[in-house]
Amino acid sequence: MLKHTLFLSLFLFVISCKKDDVKLTSYTILDEKERAILKDKLLEDRFANLLPVLMDKAEIDMWVVISREYNEDPVIKTMLPSTWLNARRRTIIVFYRNKENNTLERLAVARYDIGNSIKSAWDKEKEPNQWKALIELIKERNPNKIGLNFSEHFALADGLVKTDYEAFLNNLPENYKSKVVSAEKLAIQWIETRTEKEMKLFKDLVEITHNIIDETFSSKTIIPGKTTTDDLVWFMRQKVTDLGLETWFHPTIDVQRSKEKLKSHIESFSKAKKEVVIQPGDLLHCDFGITYIGLNTDCQQHAYVLKKDETEVPKFLKDAFKKGNRVQDILTSNMIAGRTGNQILAAALQQGKAEGLRPSIYTHPLGKYGHSAGTTIGMWDSQGGVPFNGDYPLEKNTAYAIELNTTVYLKEWNKDIRIMLEEAGFYGDGVFKYVNERQTNIKPIKLNR
Repeated sequence: MLKHTLFLSLFLFVISCKKDDVKLTSYTILDEKERAILKDKLLEDRFANLLPVLMDKAEIDMWVVISREYNEDPVIKTMLPSTWLNARRRTIIVFYRNKENNTLERLAVARYDIGNSIKSAWDKEKEPNQWKALIELIKERNPNKIGLNFSEHFALADGLVKTDYEAFLNNLPENYKSKVVSAEKLAIQWIETRTEKEMKLFKDLVEITHNIIDETFSSKTIIPGKTTTDDLVWFMRQKVTDLGLETWFHPTIDVQRSKEKLKSHIESFSKAKKEVVIQPGDLLHCDFGITYIGLNTDCQQHAYVLKKDETEVPKFLKDAFKKGNRVQDILTSNMIAGRTGNQILAAALQQGKAEGLRPSIYTHPLGKYGHSAGTTIGMWDSQGGVPFNGDYPLEKNTAYAIELNTTVYLKEWNKDIRIMLEEAGFYGDGVFKYVNERQTNIKPIKLNR
């Protein structure tokens, strides 16, 4: 756990996958002040050690990020310090990279410093016009390329609004207009790249996510014949709030049963989940993610409600679950730096089908946003590839929600079921690993007798 002097120690009851009893597990969540301190340390590390590398890689020596209060560019939201919950008035940040001198200036065309990492470079009393002050900074540095956040296909890199774009060009001297380029690649890599310090925090966050799911899928929370799927959804929402965290999407809980036909992909993915009373013999599934200190998780796991005469999950369900794990292995083994998401998708699907599986893969970047920047490896309704976003290459030091399913026929139920899994993974220096392990067994929920 993170070692800070001030923290809020919280406790959750967690079901052990190996035992049927309930055990007490604890973990640490920082209080607000300590979260702010950590957030600013992580941000300064990114500015000092990551951004110069990314700017050199993108061959952009000046990055101008412009945003207005309550209409924030997705990029600038990842750059604001802990005490700035929003941009202020019109906030303009200029990053100027001098590769020859190995320097990176971080300047705010604003009345005040933006935290401790970005210094104010505008004296409004001397120059009342903010645009003129910005142009002066540009002229003094005479960059080769001026990157702006506009992108046709990547929403998170397209945060510069039309009004500010036009105002910028209207104030920019003619001889500089040919230097303006899209900062698409730089913006994507700024959002998608995870630092070593961030990954230590991310590991804790994924553990918290798992713990909440364990408590939700337990006899402590579920009374078969009484508890509904909506009860569990709101239990998760309340738990997140009680822990002082946030969730970036509304969780879902759904049920598969022996005598109910498997829903189509369209119904499963695009329609609201119907409230169901949970019964013995139900195969439960959740989709759940939380936000903490600027990072997000996304997780899907399964549990099974034991019948009165059962002491463990039936073998046929265990075997079906192993096929879901196998699809995960196939996908992650095909994740190779430089391959596009579409190439990874095609290779993984081909291999899975050759092994007799029926896979569907829809893996997305994860980190600063839940559906974050980076390559897209399939969508549930685009198994032939995703134009543009799927053509982006897999980069190192990036995190992904390894999200997929496989359809399995159960002769014991005389029907198909879906094993639907999602776990946070990290692609490092040519090696993939799960951020904090993955589910390898269906969680058993024992009836209170």
